[in-house]
Amino acid sequence: MSARLGDREADFAVAVIGGGVVGGTLAAILGAAGFRVALVESSETPSVVTANDDNDARVLALTRASEQVLRAVGAWQHISAGRPGEFRQMQVWDAGGEGRIHFASAEVGEPLLGHIVRTQVIEVALDMVLRHLPLVSTYRGSGLRTFVRGQDKLRIVLADGSQLSPQLLVGADGGESTVRTLAGIAQRVHDYRQTALACTVVTERPHGDTARQRFLAGGPLAFLPLADPHRCAIVWSLPHAEAQRLIGMSDAEFRRALEGGIGEALGTVADNGPRRAFPLSRAHAERYVEPRLALIGDAAHRIHPLAGLGANLGLMDAATLAEVILDAKAARQDIGALRVLRRYERWRKGENLAMMWLMDGFNELFGSDALPLRIMRNAGLTLANSAGPVKRRIIRRAMGIEGDLPRLALTGRW
Repeated sequence: MSARLGDREADFAVAVIGGGVVGGTLAAILGAAGFRVALVESSETPSVVTANDDNDARVLALTRASEQVLRAVGAWQHISAGRPGEFRQMQVWDAGGEGRIHFASAEVGEPLLGHIVRTQVIEVALDMVLRHLPLVSTYRGSGLRTFVRGQDKLRIVLADGSQLSPQLLVGADGGESTVRTLAGIAQRVHDYRQTALACTVVTERPHGDTARQRFLAGGPLAFLPLADPHRCAIVWSLPHAEAQRLIGMSDAEFRRALEGGIGEALGTVADNGPRRAFPLSRAHAERYVEPRLALIGDAAHRIHPLAGLGANLGLMDAATLAEVILDAKAARQDIGALRVLRRYERWRKGENLAMMWLMDGFNELFGSDALPLRIMRNAGLTLANSAGPVKRRIIRRAMGIEGDLPRLALTGRW
């Protein structure tokens, strides 16, 4: 339900600041599980987009674990109606050698590896779910101004003057998190000195439900399959100056650069949508939790996009925090107590850190032109591609169908 700004009734179990994919998912889980939730989002209601809307280049590569979570809260039926892309295979190769690795869902007996979904499609789907949850009050068009922690509750003041009184405050408000800033939680930031260039393209040859990523000298170039068999979303990580040069090109010049980058797999690039650019950095909050406060998603961590894991890590944060809150309620514990929230931090912080360092290692390894490293990485790709049991384990972990995951991701139940 939508809340009237200035409502007198302001008591909630949880207030979630940030109504994007991660914050909206947490609010949907908790609202469906019987918690009174306030969801605060500074932007207005997201508008519906069509499957072939090339003006919005923001896409997410969702794992099967993320699909399970979104299916459990009732959002997936709306996402499916928006025709998400599916990828059953993934090809990764190095422009500086012959090494390559190929993943296929059939190798682990699964119908697909994951989905490519426009971010706005997920946001619209979650908004449709949240509108039918009577315990969720959505405050749109107003962000967080300040908060004060008390012994049992917090007092939260929004930018428009509305006041909320929850037991727990969750920051899901992105990399420039106001919650994290007001709480005084520092973060370690590493500038990759790269820009991610994103847009949609139409290719001569069909993508065959295959995600392709080629490691170039400046950074990885990914072609991600959308529902239309000739349409892909591209994400190209480049040094800032090179990204600016590509942004300044004509469409025809840019398409030729893409063709040179990805090689002959998809033929010519026949068309492209508007280009968008995003500076890339890694960031990690020193703490995920404090008494009556928790951070999830980009408010807690940001990661290099080369494997498309950022949103998936955030969705696992949301599902894990929800599980911790539900278990605390079942045990008659205070959901905002530090000892309760520490369980969430211990569970997710190590997993997120491991993924950060792994992605950084890949970025450094494939970003070097040094001959010994080129030989090593190409040999590594070839070896991994031929190591059946190891490769199957990598596929299952990447898909999110095994590992230390929350119940909702593994079983679809809380």
